[in-house]
Amino acid sequence: MKPSGHALAPLQSLPMPADFWKSIGRNFGIGLMADDKGDTGILVFVCRLSKMAHLAPARDKATGNILHSYSVFRCHRLPETIVSDRDLPFRGAFWDTLFQLLGTKLTMSTADHPQTDG
Repeated sequence: MKPSGHALAPLQSLPMPADFWKSIGRNFGIGLMADDKGDTGILVFVCRLSKMAHLAPARDKATGNILHSYSVFRCHRLPETIVSDRDLPFRGAFWDTLFQLLGTKLTMSTADHPQTDG
């Protein structure tokens, strides 16, 4: 493979949150072996400061996203920012409107780049 000759831009860190669960990372893994309930995915929320995680099995992205989001937000309140890759279920009109009404900022990262996890 031939080098492109272009200099790579330096990585830019995300600012560290001031308190626990003020900024979270969200990810969804799919294509796992089905469990006894038929779930083939896992939804993950991680506090960017403490690295505490909430994990939940999910059958599909949309249902898992809504149900698990509710349980995390119920325990820790709404975050100020959510860092997520450009996953479509988290980019729908429902989420855009909800975040706008609640004052939560959704920060999009690039998929498969763990350096944005904080």
